[in-house]
Amino acid sequence: MGRHDVAQDPEELFEVDSDVPDLTGAVLLHHFDGFMDAGSAGSTLVEHLLDAHEHRVIARFDVDDLIDYRARRPTMTYATDRWEDYAAPELVVHLLHDAVGTPFLLMTGPEPDRRWEAVVAAVRALVERWGVRLAVSFHGIPMGVPHTRALSVISHATRPELVVEKSPFNRVQVPGNLSALLELRLGQAGLDAMGFAAYVPHYLTQGAYPTAALGLLKALTKSTGLVIQAADLNEAARRTDAEIARQVAESAEVAQVVEALERQYDAFADASEKAENLLIADDEELPSADELGAEFERFLAEQQRD
Repeated sequence: MGRHDVAQDPEELFEVDSDVPDLTGAVLLHHFDGFMDAGSAGSTLVEHLLDAHEHRVIARFDVDDLIDYRARRPTMTYATDRWEDYAAPELVVHLLHDAVGTPFLLMTGPEPDRRWEAVVAAVRALVERWGVRLAVSFHGIPMGVPHTRALSVISHATRPELVVEKSPFNRVQVPGNLSALLELRLGQAGLDAMGFAAYVPHYLTQGAYPTAALGLLKALTKSTGLVIQAADLNEAARRTDAEIARQVAESAEVAQVVEALERQYDAFADASEKAENLLIADDEELPSADELGAEFERFLAEQQRD
């Protein structure tokens, strides 16, 4: 069997609703729980999309052979003397419409533990069945950047024409994830796919950081042409940014680290054309992740309590 072969018809992995409208030219957004998502940027955007739009499931994957239940045990509810509920994991495709009625798709759920190639083949089958024109992923990544500077969102894609914000990285090897494999395989099949990653300050990675989700949304709408209201996300970002500013102002140690990151960021921005390493100036060394973590331990603990 070849490296890219699957053991069964990929369409056996999912069931499709019998009443699916014409989706030719639609965009498929996808975000899977389980991989890196600093500041919950991707999951926050998923929640916003589902909260802000009416939606229905039009395709459902059979997760029983895809999920390692003992590694990620689903929640069960016990009430007095009986088991009352079971939060079964779901990997589904939602149908939504943007503010002007344009249909788009959102695939969400836990990242499968097994059979990635089979899942990718199944998603490709859906893309070709529905005439999807573009598949887009999104998530947050931790970076040594200050929250006081403009949030950066980088992109990658199967064609250079689709890339809107280039990554400062040259060539790196990182742990794989399903969204990345899906983008790779769709590109190899001649289909368009891309992804966005928002830079989230190291010290804000553990909690929700709506500003990063908002940055992803802006990049996504710019590239896809979708019209998605962002009022609620804007308000959440405003409240969170105000609370972060308050807590930084109350801690001299935290303020010093933020100021150091600001100097690093500004130095890199001033010399971006000749800098080879991300956010590293020639005359000053950026604090390590361990150093940042030590400085912000109290800050994060207070943020989580709030």
